[in-house]
Formats: sequence, C-alpha cells, structure tokens
Amino acid sequence: MAYNIYICGIGGQGIIKTSIVIGETALKEDMNVVMSEIHGMSQRGGVVSTELKIGEDKSPIIQKGTSDLVLAFEPVEALRALEKTNKNTIVIVNTSPVLPSTINQQDIDYPEVGDILKELSNKVEEVYSMDANQIAVNAGHPLSMNMAMLGGAAAVSSFPLDVNKIIDTMKENLPPKSIEINIKAFEDGYNSCK
Repeated sequence: MAYNIYICGIGGQGIIKTSIVIGETALKEDMNVVMSEIHGMSQRGGVVSTELKIGEDKSPIIQKGTSDLVLAFEPVEALRALEKTNKNTIVIVNTSPVLPSTINQQDIDYPEVGDILKELSNKVEEVYSMDANQIAVNAGHPLSMNMAMLGGAAAVSSFPLDVNKIIDTMKENLPPKSIEINIKAFEDGYNSCK
C-alpha cells in the first residue's frame, strides 16, 4: 500500500524541489517512490502539481479520492485538489494567496481565504492552515516557503518519513548558504502543524 501525496500551487513556489526532497528522503529510507511528471506550466504564474507515491505502487498517478496528503502551496489550488481527496485526506494549505495567471486573465474575484478553508473543512476532516509565506519571511527568506510547507507535512503523524532524514536531504539539495534559513522555515512549519 502506498502513501499518496499531491502537491499543488503556482510555478515558482518550489513545488518541484519539495517533491525531490520528499522522493530522495524516501529512497534513503529504502522505500519505493514514484513521482509524476509535472502537470501544468512550471514558469512563474502557471498552475503546477506533482504526485508522489511512497510504498509499493508502479503508477505515479493518484486516482480521484485516494490522496493521503495534499500540500497546497496556494489556497485556490487546494480547492482544485479536492477531487484527489476523501474525508480521511489531510490537507495542509498555505493561506497566502498568489493569483494564478488564469484568474489574472479573467474578470474573476479571488475568493476569501476563510471561505476556502471552510469549503476544505466540509470535504476533509483534517485541514491545517498556515501562512507559510510569513513563516518563510520570518525564517530569513521568502523562497523558503516550500520548506515551511514540508515541515507542516512532516508534523502529520501519518507522514512516512523521518524528520532528521528530511533535513539531511534538504542539506544535500539546497544551496549551502540557504540551509540555515530553510531549516528554520521547516522547523517553524513543523511547529505550526504539530
């Protein structure tokens, strides 16, 4: 049985790097891992998602209603991810909106974040919300937001990876000068969901 992780947001938020850290950590722990190709436009402003399965599974695609964890780096993208969830799915959502280019190009109002959180709570039993952008700024750099989100994931009791091994993988995959900031963001994200 695999642990299914769906990660979504906007291009430029570090979704791919987060997926790589998760995948490489799973491999270090001798777990099988498969990852989807990136869906969407990875340039800044486009919608991006990745799908990872940790455990015994051959296909990286997460079927509707089978996600164990959704990491939504952007609130509206959490709503779009609902088709991947079931009532037992855990959703961790960054409450800082980034207007996707699809909304910017149309005359559409961005929904209130409180309404988004309410809708998520109507569909799944566990929703953790954090202002990961502010956590990142407080840690020392806005680009560490993805590691704050990963910290939130690591705080979930069902998350299959060891915190210390995740940090080791971060050290191997992130620029040396950013390690301290990214670890602080990871720890603060972890504490916000613990």
